[in-house]
Amino acid sequence: MVVGLGTGSTADFFLQSLATAIKSGQLTDIKGIPTSRKSEQRAIHLGIPLTTLAECPLIDVTIDGADEIAPGLKLVKGLGGALLREKVVAQNSRKMIVIADAGKESAMLGTKSPLPVEVVQFAHEASARYLQSLGCEPSLRKNADGSIFITDNGNYTYDCRFANGIADPEALQGKVLDRAGIVDTGLFLGIASLALIADDAAVRERAG
Repeated sequence: MVVGLGTGSTADFFLQSLATAIKSGQLTDIKGIPTSRKSEQRAIHLGIPLTTLAECPLIDVTIDGADEIAPGLKLVKGLGGALLREKVVAQNSRKMIVIADAGKESAMLGTKSPLPVEVVQFAHEASARYLQSLGCEPSLRKNADGSIFITDNGNYTYDCRFANGIADPEALQGKVLDRAGIVDTGLFLGIASLALIADDAAVRERAG
């Protein structure tokens, strides 16, 4: 089985569990495709065998977290800085399963989490102005030391806050992706097929 390896604090719990199952012999013949350099390094450290989409063009299942989950399994992802590779891996998977805590659920996207948008460095200010024209307040993501955060793909990220949420994520996705210089957004629409939501009492399933 080929497994897409998510990025972020919640996905790391899955990586640890997967590594334990592989080492114990509970799972065999498993290979992972990481969604970021960070998850790649983590998988190597944990002893999870890796492969690539070039070698395995169809992934059986991807397990990843989410920053916000709305009805219909519409997601916002990307606060961990890996939205593009996460989406590439997820869209080349038979199934994407989201793991998250109940605090990530919301009635409307954009009410709990900003929307990350990855843009090329060239004329990124123009991309920011365009994003602002769509009704959000874009903020260029920076590292703790004040330097500009650069994605694994060499791009910048704008975190876009919508005062009243994102009422029509599909329409917004189309408008954003139609603009040259914008690489992709953290909107994951029609991609996830199942979410496992944990709270203090139990874990429940949420289908699309």
